[in-house]
Amino acid sequence: MHIGTTLAELTEKIIQGDRIMRGDDLSIFLDAPLDELQKNAYILQKHFCGNHVDLCTIINGRSGRCGEDCKYCAQASCHHTGIEEYDLLPQNEIINNARANEKAGVNRFAIVTSGRALTGKDFSRALETYRKMKQTLNIELCASHGFLTAEQFHQLHEAGVTSYHHNIETSRRFFPSICTTHTYDDKIHTIKLAQDEGLCVCSGGIIGMGENWNDRLDMAVSLAELGIQSIPINALMPIKGTKLANLPRLADKDILRTIAFFRFINPEANIRLAAGRKLLPDNGETAFISGASASITGNMLTTSGTTIHDDLEILERLGLSNK
Repeated sequence: MHIGTTLAELTEKIIQGDRIMRGDDLSIFLDAPLDELQKNAYILQKHFCGNHVDLCTIINGRSGRCGEDCKYCAQASCHHTGIEEYDLLPQNEIINNARANEKAGVNRFAIVTSGRALTGKDFSRALETYRKMKQTLNIELCASHGFLTAEQFHQLHEAGVTSYHHNIETSRRFFPSICTTHTYDDKIHTIKLAQDEGLCVCSGGIIGMGENWNDRLDMAVSLAELGIQSIPINALMPIKGTKLANLPRLADKDILRTIAFFRFINPEANIRLAAGRKLLPDNGETAFISGASASITGNMLTTSGTTIHDDLEILERLGLSNK
């Protein structure tokens, strides 16, 4: 697509059905004034998402002792972060957490587990938990269990899971700089298996790991090519004991610029606030009128203490809703 000379022209083209493709000149997203980029991203957000903002919560279902070497991760066994380590949580604890989130008004709930893949008895126990939640709750069920097989995705789907989370993390170029125990192509393969099963895939990445702006743009284009429907954008919160512990935190304007151009490149997707919200003004309130149409919420590490009540108040102030 010929991008055009102004953001307003590009915005109208996207509304009319044109889409940004790999190879297009994307310099406009880096050169344009941030306020203008945010304004037009919000026009796209309103057109494609209306007033709806999707809120999800997660529970850390199994923690620590992961054999992968992702440089950003507190749960990698090669790092020494002092996090709590435990096996898969009891079914009742997970279900009670999901029920509380449903009552608080959250749209969807995910069990997230550490490790390359959830297998064996732990996977069977997780399936039973999903089945029980499906029978007793109305909240949408999501899962994040690493590199699963096609059969495992089928079992999850049958158990009531409708969405699978699996980040690509960054661009193909930069990926080997943050992980060596699995590949970017391993990520893509897993995403396609989940999509083949008919699951909605939630996939995004982390910014602020030492990548450049072109890596961020490339990640956005790659997610568009994959047809991803939910895109979490994490801003690195450097964790003591990890290999990225000494990196500087991103400026709020860089996070907001990223969110805005992700909306242009993935206009129909839910662009989801994730880690690093505390780096944004007013706990991310500005982002909800700059392209973000979803967020992880609740008192989890991922959101640095963002509560469901806080987010519902923000949405009400902005004339938005998760209903």
